[in-house]
Amino acid sequence: MSHQPVESRVRTTLPQLHTWYRAGRKLVMTTAYDAVTARIADAAGVDIVLVGDSVGNVCLGFENTLPVSMAMMNHHLEAVARIRPTAMLVADLPYLSFHLSVEDTLRNAGGFLQRGAQAVKLEGGAKRLPMIHALLDAEIPVMGHLGLTPQSVNPMGGYKVQGKQKADALGLLEDAQRLQEAGCFSLVLEGIPADLAAKVTEIIEIPTIGIGAGPHCSGQVLVFHDVLGLLPGGSPKFVRRYAEGFEDLRVALASWAEDVRSGGFPDGRESYTLPEAVRLALTQWRP
Repeated sequence: MSHQPVESRVRTTLPQLHTWYRAGRKLVMTTAYDAVTARIADAAGVDIVLVGDSVGNVCLGFENTLPVSMAMMNHHLEAVARIRPTAMLVADLPYLSFHLSVEDTLRNAGGFLQRGAQAVKLEGGAKRLPMIHALLDAEIPVMGHLGLTPQSVNPMGGYKVQGKQKADALGLLEDAQRLQEAGCFSLVLEGIPADLAAKVTEIIEIPTIGIGAGPHCSGQVLVFHDVLGLLPGGSPKFVRRYAEGFEDLRVALASWAEDVRSGGFPDGRESYTLPEAVRLALTQWRP
């Protein structure tokens, strides 16, 4: 007789997420790129953990997300999934993973689910509908992403606030409605004016997750490293830092380095000792 493993913790599911949304609870999402960041995010009680293609900027040293490959995303997703977070686990489809064909899109997104993701996120509006329909037909939940879409950094001319012009704002409203009608379970709204994000949130019946989109969305997402101040230099306007992690960790590591150089580390507290009989034999040994 086979026995199913007993889960000591209840994992957040898509129906649970929508229950919270309908009850008016603000949803919290942050990124995680490895087991360490996933454990911290999950222990903090966030609702959604996103393995974002922002791993390219944050962890891999790229200038933008465009060089991030499926192999890179799979590697980081597997690391996060191994800790079995209670938060809902969503993975970003990177550039070119959902642009070429429906077959590629399904293969890549399906691979995410096989590695432990519960849903995928993809950027873009109505022109992505064929791929979204195919994903949903394959029982793959989809989170949309409108506004400042980092994979479009080149045509946008950089990371600039979107939706300021009338045509752009109305187009974003239409895209939001079409993505909802297609079956997306949530929309990330990035880098748009707060009043536009409020209007989107008002007219659709799925959660909006804002980043640089003001306070009126159904929830908020920030990059893990931004919240904790783990990156040197200043932060974007939409980020509030809740720690100065880079400086705190730098100071701690520099203190350890100084202890090593001065002979203060390690001392007896960090050292192992031989049993007395072995120590005695060692002192009596002669070559």
